[in-house]
Amino acid sequence: MDEQPDRPVKKRRRGIYLLPNLFTTATMFAGFYAIVAADSGRFEAAAVAIFAAMIMDGLDGRVARLTHTQSDFGAEYDSLSDMVAFGLAPSLVMYHWALSGLGKIGWMAAFVYAAATGLRLARFNTQVGVADKRFFQGLPSPSGAAIVGGSVWMGVEYGIQGVDVSWVACAITVIIGLLMVSNFRYNSFKEIDFQGKIPFIVAVVVMLGFAVLFLQPPLVLFLLFLSYAISGPVLTVARRRRTRADAKEKGASGS
Repeated sequence: MDEQPDRPVKKRRRGIYLLPNLFTTATMFAGFYAIVAADSGRFEAAAVAIFAAMIMDGLDGRVARLTHTQSDFGAEYDSLSDMVAFGLAPSLVMYHWALSGLGKIGWMAAFVYAAATGLRLARFNTQVGVADKRFFQGLPSPSGAAIVGGSVWMGVEYGIQGVDVSWVACAITVIIGLLMVSNFRYNSFKEIDFQGKIPFIVAVVVMLGFAVLFLQPPLVLFLLFLSYAISGPVLTVARRRRTRADAKEKGASGS
């Protein structure tokens, strides 16, 4: 019996997808720039860089899904860039602006926020494919970064010195960090169909929203993300009360 000739084995192509990882790199760069700008005392530029990182972070995943270029490498790289842009950058920007004068309490508050971001990202990665996609468990790290960065931006905009509000800044930093690792549920808004038709009045409201945003960007963005942060505890408590009320009604009807 003749031996069969060996068939060439196809080698698996190694490499990474360029387009989505460019946006991820831009996210990390914006976070790095925010740290450098804050170290130089340019706090407004640092805060704007954090919001720029949020935009880039929102694009990389969507680009990967649209171009079918999702990968394990991209997911891990995205988490690392998020740690820089939404963990280290906001904590160090806040530290340089307001917390450095508090000594050990100041850097400890900044560390609590940074560590909470890392824990939040690690928990999110372990729950991918298991958790309900309609909700986030804990405040998303980009939203937390928006509140911390937005408070710095708002302080600079209105001429508030960080040293004058150091304890308020400390409380904001720690509370937002704790909300990120909490069990409060936040709406992910992933069920919204952006490709479907909407009533005309919705387009008018969106237009007015953009007009207000451009009038006072730091104030509007800070209040917007602060409202989102508050919505988690409020909705969670309301949901638990409703569940208990339903349980009592079932128990009363069954007796």
